[in-house]
Amino acid sequence: MAVQDAAHAPEKAPVELETRGIGLVPQQERRGRPRDLFFIWAAPMVSVLNFTIGASLVFMGLELWQAMTLIVVGSLPWIFTGIAAAAGPAAGTASSAITRAVYGIRGNSGVMVVYGGLISAVFLALNWLASTFMGAEIVAMTGLADSGTARVAVTLAVSVITVLVAVYGHGLITRAYGWITGVLLVIFVMVTVVSLTAVDWGFRQPEPLQGIQLWVVLSIGFAVLASTPLSFSNSPDMARYLPQDTPRWRIATATAAGGALPCIVFTAVGALLATAMSPVALEIGVEHALLGLLPAWLGVLFVLGVVLNTVALNAMTTYTASMVLQAIGLPIRRITAAVVVGVMATVLTLVLVFSTGLLEAVNLLLQLLIVISAPTMTLLCMDALMRRYRYDGPGLLDATPSSPYWGVAGCSPAGLTALLAGMASGALALTTDLGTGPLSAALGHLDLSVPVSMVVAGTVYAVMTRGGRRMHRPVTCDVRGGSR
Repeated sequence: MAVQDAAHAPEKAPVELETRGIGLVPQQERRGRPRDLFFIWAAPMVSVLNFTIGASLVFMGLELWQAMTLIVVGSLPWIFTGIAAAAGPAAGTASSAITRAVYGIRGNSGVMVVYGGLISAVFLALNWLASTFMGAEIVAMTGLADSGTARVAVTLAVSVITVLVAVYGHGLITRAYGWITGVLLVIFVMVTVVSLTAVDWGFRQPEPLQGIQLWVVLSIGFAVLASTPLSFSNSPDMARYLPQDTPRWRIATATAAGGALPCIVFTAVGALLATAMSPVALEIGVEHALLGLLPAWLGVLFVLGVVLNTVALNAMTTYTASMVLQAIGLPIRRITAAVVVGVMATVLTLVLVFSTGLLEAVNLLLQLLIVISAPTMTLLCMDALMRRYRYDGPGLLDATPSSPYWGVAGCSPAGLTALLAGMASGALALTTDLGTGPLSAALGHLDLSVPVSMVVAGTVYAVMTRGGRRMHRPVTCDVRGGSR
């Protein structure tokens, strides 16, 4: 009967105010198809940030063919984002609650405070910051306001729209992001076609990288590229409304493809555009250098596209962060939480607009984020696979010692130990402007933070859970709260 009900469910969620937070999604409210996830992930990934990352690879000294190869390889971690997404329909709740199975009830709260709350606010602020400066330039050019006033106005306008999308929630995101993807593709393809006329197709590096120097740049570039997909451990949030019996491979494929394809295409375009720019473009922003290659009318469309992309990406982040506040135990409704997160990020954005010193500090924080995101994503995926996606939904939401995921004093020794081991090993293998880890220094400054942290975290977790045999494997809750 559950399968039959799902078959007759509407294809997409209705556009109405979503009041549910981390609460379980009943099967009768499950709807949609895996292919919807492609557009949900493509909209935020059709981003100007890809241009910047692609250009930076060439400015770091890579030849075009080396940069293109690295872009494809660096997009492979989107597979992990897809594997994690399949946990959403299986558990019927948000990722910030699903990870209770990894860290325990109390342990998860600690992890979510740092990774889910603080990092979300920083990401929101930095994304808003990029659109703020570009949008403010257009406003200032019209003479409506000076640069400072324009920045404040654009920040407030973009943040309000973003929070409204997050407040309406999953139904609006599912409906709107397909259209947003289409609009962004049209704008970015036009920008690409016009700007590629300036590309030096015979470009060669004056001093080609060789030996260990080449491998160092490749390793750093891979870490930068991998940091995007590995940071999206919230992918179950976008998939949790799909019917419980949806094939997991379809969920994983749609999620991974939606994120990876736009990243590959537009990061490659950024690498090509670097041949027509000087390295100073990274200092002023590749997006600003691009404006100089575009006619005025297309420049305005490009800025609007950047703002629209920022809304799409930050609405998803705000939506997830609102449920993180619930997962750590705060007695707050999701809608209220979304507004709180939006206000915090808006204040941080306004501070960043007028404080370059703080901006540098936050950039360093994001550079170090991979040390947390890589093992976190690894553990989420490993836990789901070792459990064969079998979760006790009500148990995940039970914050008392009676929960099957309570652990020892509310903490899971296996999950927390594996996370700390992964973070520590990743830091030892990290290469940053702040410093180089001992392992990285011993290897000639190779940045192996991603593979090392993921392998160590996964190995420790597998050993401590005896390959999953020590895990509690509850039955899966069906539509009406029974079991099967």
